[in-house]
Amino acid sequence: MYDVDKIREDFPILKQKMRGKPLVYLDSAATSQKPYYVIDAIDRFYKEYNANIHRGIYEFSERSTEEYTESKELVKKFINARSYREIIYVRNTTEAINLVALTYGNKVIEEGDHILITEMEHHSNLVPWQLLAERKGAILDYVKVDMNSYKLDLESLEKELEKKPKIVAVTHVSNVLGTVNDIKYITKRAHEVGATVLVDGAQSVPHMKVDVRDIDCDFLAFSGHKMLGPTGIGCLYGREEILEETEPLYGGGDMIMTVEKHSHTWNELPWKFEAGTSNIEGGIGLKAAIEYLNKIGMDNIKQHERELTEYALKRLDELDYVTTFGPRDLSVRAGVISFEINGVHPHDVAQIFDSEGIAIRAGHHCAMPLVTELTRIAAVSRMSFYLYNKKEEIDRAVEAIEKTYKIFKGDDLYGRLR
Repeated sequence: MYDVDKIREDFPILKQKMRGKPLVYLDSAATSQKPYYVIDAIDRFYKEYNANIHRGIYEFSERSTEEYTESKELVKKFINARSYREIIYVRNTTEAINLVALTYGNKVIEEGDHILITEMEHHSNLVPWQLLAERKGAILDYVKVDMNSYKLDLESLEKELEKKPKIVAVTHVSNVLGTVNDIKYITKRAHEVGATVLVDGAQSVPHMKVDVRDIDCDFLAFSGHKMLGPTGIGCLYGREEILEETEPLYGGGDMIMTVEKHSHTWNELPWKFEAGTSNIEGGIGLKAAIEYLNKIGMDNIKQHERELTEYALKRLDELDYVTTFGPRDLSVRAGVISFEINGVHPHDVAQIFDSEGIAIRAGHHCAMPLVTELTRIAAVSRMSFYLYNKKEEIDRAVEAIEKTYKIFKGDDLYGRLR
């Protein structure tokens, strides 16, 4: 049985108050809160065996190296990679995608080539490809979003694949719509036209089982801080054969095997792509986060979030002045709900929520092209759920919406914008 109250006891930040009221945290799509299990693991590292990895031959360093390497083994199992050699640590999803664009992308993209992304991408899976296209004189194409179903338009996908893109980069889950894309199908079709596929897993890996061998992607990027881990640690999965043939971006300590005055040889994977002192704390914290998630069970977390999303949509549907965005089919929707209150700017909504002790996100959510299509003010409010949220918190959010509408009722924002 999923005991959310017991889980909440593991998160110290959820015990505090905000604005004098019990904290309701509904912004896990931006960053997740951390359990004692992760906090304590990081604390132990600094108190008991803080030392650099791959350098010392004393006990502290050997233990640090072992824990850090074990974290990669755990990540490998978590996403079902073939080897820990395919797991590269970076700062976050953004750096992972930029790393691919600046190394593999620079290698394979030539003038006139096509790169394909979608209209629902986060800026982190958009801007790096814009920059690559500008550098190389390539063409950046977009798969359209069906604004009725809030899903990718598969006819648009097929049309764009006819151009035989060399790289297809697509989000697994939209951070605005909550749409869960059929990555396995997209990857299959992209491979059939000879494309390499990168998947932005920032909003999927923390919330559901992601099997890189099943979806058959070539690259997968995700962040530790969205899955109970610390900030400053992220992962890039890459097929070993692709990584072997790709030149590293950075040069320096730990990514070299030998250095002479006018030559060098690279270290083996994955260290070839990790120059300098590693984020050891981050790797150890991520290991603890995955252990915690495994204990709860990813299928249990997914089901809990689905129940929360279903309940939240039902409650919001009771308010005729609220519009929600995203698929109604819960089988293709994650725990993200973007919404607007008629006539009220999302920033005002977030302020009222803040006064009620409720944390939500408001703005364009680093997805300006998509949000601009959704609403003329290019901003929406967003609630996002995780394993520690409960239905009573959704009720508090609905009460905050009702209060917001009463305060701003009659202030026709949209009329003033015409």
